[in-house]
Amino acid sequence: TYMFVTVTLNKKAVKKIIIALSAGLFAILIAIYCRGHESISTAANTSSDKKFIKWLEFNASYEALYDSMQCDIQTNTDEYPVSQVDILAYLASKYGNDFSRYSKKDVDAFMLRIKNGESIEDICTSKYFDYYRQAYGAVIGNFLNDRKDGGYGLNVYSPIAYGFDWNHYKDFGASRSYGFKRKHLGNDILGSIGTPIIAVEDGTVEALGWNRYGGWRIGIRSFDKKRYYYYAHLRKGHPYVKTLKEGDTVNAGQVIGYLGMTGYSTKENVNNINIPHLHFGMQIIFDESQKDGNGEIWIDVYNIVELLKQNSSKVIKNTQTGEYEVTN
Repeated sequence: TYMFVTVTLNKKAVKKIIIALSAGLFAILIAIYCRGHESISTAANTSSDKKFIKWLEFNASYEALYDSMQCDIQTNTDEYPVSQVDILAYLASKYGNDFSRYSKKDVDAFMLRIKNGESIEDICTSKYFDYYRQAYGAVIGNFLNDRKDGGYGLNVYSPIAYGFDWNHYKDFGASRSYGFKRKHLGNDILGSIGTPIIAVEDGTVEALGWNRYGGWRIGIRSFDKKRYYYYAHLRKGHPYVKTLKEGDTVNAGQVIGYLGMTGYSTKENVNNINIPHLHFGMQIIFDESQKDGNGEIWIDVYNIVELLKQNSSKVIKNTQTGEYEVTN
């Protein structure tokens, strides 16, 4: 059974309904326009943002790092010097950044072409070469330079002082669960409590103090702002050289602190790490917006640490201050 209801409207009522519907439709159209306009504005703003590298994986093997470094050093005084960064960028382009394919023959062939007069532009024709040149340049572009002894070579230092026993293993990306589940974004260097920790590169102390995850830690920013070095789990009670403070300038090879096992505690000066070690990390920053938050870029430094073994600071303990000081 159906029931029909008939409604009779006069002309005046119909006119009011039409006006109301028209006003509603107009409001909807305005809202759509505004939303679309906002989208266009957002897109325009995004397109005008600075362009910078958002992510990278530093995959250069130790062998590639060492061989390219030697080529750079050997050609430094030649008519056509070749930079370590250009060699690695060429190899990364050739291998698709997969350095498990690395062969010394590829470096030798590259250097022969340079010796025969070909330019970098002639050899490195991959569309990815400029990307890798910028990416790898941000990581190691300052590693080779004029040294204090007057020569040219590796001008950055091992984070562990000369003569102190240590070892490390490939643990970048391993799982960590304290606080929350996350990936390990550094390289754990195992050693004895009190081992002197060294500034890898010249820079400015940006962070100094307690962090519930890293314990006593130091953060040092390179002068070109591209690299942020993170040293964590420093010694309980005497984590840093006593005079060190935020804002200080440090020199490559300088003693900055001491290996320990602090961290994993909201309470300061607590040893909650099972094994004494230095957590050593390197963050790469192409734009200041990447310094903190979801845009951070941390790289695997295992092979870099291996390379830095070749340049370690010799230190001696000052019995009056209790601090280690550089002798070389």
